[in-house]
Amino acid sequence: MTRRWATRWLASALVLTGACGRPQPSALTPGAEPELRVGLVAGAASVMLGGDGELFVTDDANGEPIGSIPAGVAWTVVLDTPGLRLVKPDGARGERRAGISAVNVTENRFAMANGRRYRGRLNVLRDPAGLTLMNRVPVESYLAGVIGGELGPRRAEERQAMLAQAVVSRTFALKNRGRWEAQGFDAWADVRDQVYGGVAGETADAWTALRATRGEVLRYHGDLIYAYFHSTCGFSTAGADEAFKTAQSQPYLRPVSDASGGGHYYCELSPRFRWREEWDGARLRAILSRTLPAMMNAGGGGLQRITDIEVTRKTASGRVGELRIAFEHGDVRVPGPDVRAVLRPQPDQLLGSTSFALSVTKDGGQVSRLIATGAGWGHGVGFCQWGAVGRARAGQDYRTIVTTYFPGTNVERLY
Repeated sequence: MTRRWATRWLASALVLTGACGRPQPSALTPGAEPELRVGLVAGAASVMLGGDGELFVTDDANGEPIGSIPAGVAWTVVLDTPGLRLVKPDGARGERRAGISAVNVTENRFAMANGRRYRGRLNVLRDPAGLTLMNRVPVESYLAGVIGGELGPRRAEERQAMLAQAVVSRTFALKNRGRWEAQGFDAWADVRDQVYGGVAGETADAWTALRATRGEVLRYHGDLIYAYFHSTCGFSTAGADEAFKTAQSQPYLRPVSDASGGGHYYCELSPRFRWREEWDGARLRAILSRTLPAMMNAGGGGLQRITDIEVTRKTASGRVGELRIAFEHGDVRVPGPDVRAVLRPQPDQLLGSTSFALSVTKDGGQVSRLIATGAGWGHGVGFCQWGAVGRARAGQDYRTIVTTYFPGTNVERLY
């Protein structure tokens, strides 16, 4: 692409596509690959923009060309209330703007933000707390930076699991477009949605899986499904109501057995198939003193002596539906969706799952040791990633795998 042609093409394209303020999600059109707006950073004080090719920069509101950043050079976007400014390496400062857009125009090269490479377009916008950095990227390119990290390297006999993950991740992304509209984008690039690493997250296996399943999604009665997924179900997936307080009940989000026969399970090859956690009395008290006030509005620094902990209700899939924590005077009953956040192994770590049994040791009328022996890892709803690997090894194809974990659904091609 010559620079003259690229400049003319870019200016006209951005006048047509540039949005006043924050860009809005376009409607899903059968046959056309959608674009996803991925929030990379919010509330930042500055953002570094550059590329391993030439980067053209325009005003995000009206498409007005601002300039071009040479390959290997970085410009800094800084706050300038009420907007932002571009600062060149020599310190020259551009005009104040509400937002900017940057796109690479060198073949086989990429735009860069804060040292990380991305496909598509980069937008930097002013937000109430600082700067929002967003990547506007075609869905397939987004997924290339997602599914390799979600499932890791897979052997040839596990390829169908990667294809299944591609369909599930694509459905999840498209179903949730606009979920973060208040922030101006569709998805966060972290565990709030799916972990997205840009070009650095791409693998050859991921691209192979995407090409093999291009545009394929899961539907139930014509609608995109809520395509929840997790690491390891342990023995059975969970119903949505077992894991999420506000999840909408759906016929395809019900418990599904992961038994493979002979007392074995498809996900038993997971390193987190079975787990064990242990708390002594002091550590348990320290954890609950931190988590109970936040989750249950109960106590805090004046936490009473803990006299017992027991599972008082199980769910349809056999997980903990209610946990009772007894004190000298009264008790607290923790509902299943809150259990992993209350009974934490460490302050910054959720409990592995809600599928566990408890062993309680008491001394002087209070709990001196608590042991939880558990199964599976994650919320347990929907697609079991390690179960998919086991099913692929057993010869199941990706369509069978995904429709097993989401019963009653169909794999359909959107584009």
